Amino acid sequence: MADSADFDDLLAANADFAADFQYGGFDGIARAGVALVTCMDSRIDPLRMIGLKPGDAKIFRNPGGRVTPQAMEALVLGVHLLNVSRILIVPHTRCAMASGTEAEIQARIAASAGVDVSWQPIGVITDQHRALTEDVHKVKAHPLIPDSVQVGGFIYDVDSGLLKREA
Repeated sequence: MADSADFDDLLAANADFAADFQYGGFDGIARAGVALVTCMDSRIDPLRMIGLKPGDAKIFRNPGGRVTPQAMEALVLGVHLLNVSRILIVPHTRCAMASGTEAEIQARIAASAGVDVSWQPIGVITDQHRALTEDVHKVKAHPLIPDSVQVGGFIYDVDSGLLKREA
């Protein structure tokens, strides 16, 4: 069994957060009608970077910010059940998933893990702009995403905090 103290700092921070929690009873729809697919990178503050707050948007994060089958599932649910009418797909500059080949990234993980990781797929991105264009097209072409939903592809600059429309 893990040491219960392993998470004490996070649980204390959660208690502070919960002390003035204001979202109880919220219905979970996207108040601003926005869904965002972005990377798991900790330099990204998805709500604040587009001027939103909790409850305004549906957010799906994964390595590289790609529209995976799971992200598409979230977008379909968002559009049909959770008030989403605008979708942003937002990878970012200096992304680890765009920093090398699959073999190179697997080698870095293997060096850390001390075991062979060649069996673990890593979704590297060899051309970030092309991948973003493909993802925007994939969402727009999906039969369960109506034409009335606005879809845009943006690159987030982790050094300036700015978004640039790319697709």
